Amino acid sequence: MKFEVSKKLTGDARKIRLEVFKEEQGFKQEFDDIDNIATHIVGYIDNQAVATCRIFLDENIYHIGRFAIIKEYRGKNYGLELMKKAEKVVKELGGNKITLSSQLRAKVFYEKCNYKAVSEIYMDEFCPHITMEKEV
Repeated sequence: MKFEVSKKLTGDARKIRLEVFKEEQGFKQEFDDIDNIATHIVGYIDNQAVATCRIFLDENIYHIGRFAIIKEYRGKNYGLELMKKAEKVVKELGGNKITLSSQLRAKVFYEKCNYKAVSEIYMDEFCPHITMEKEV
């Protein structure tokens, strides 16, 4: 997978997030002001945008969010590649700890990436989530 790292929300990142979070999962509020301050990563396979996430700093902790893989590319380790790239970018930015808000159904994936649950389950829109973190 090849990656593009950008300080702005690109059309490719927007397209993936709309497909995964709005069309597939039914979330209403997909874009927010954090997009204006975040670093965005898009992963490409054969020049097709298939994966994205964003990284932002809040209270001296880096957060990874809006982690999305196009459905037909899931289960092929592209998520692991994207996570490794995101963690590398966090380190390059000077971070040593990452926090993320995981959909409960994605918790096993993040555990495979060595993230640990640090909160109770909570609802975000209609979907159960859990806060997870990792030292990098």
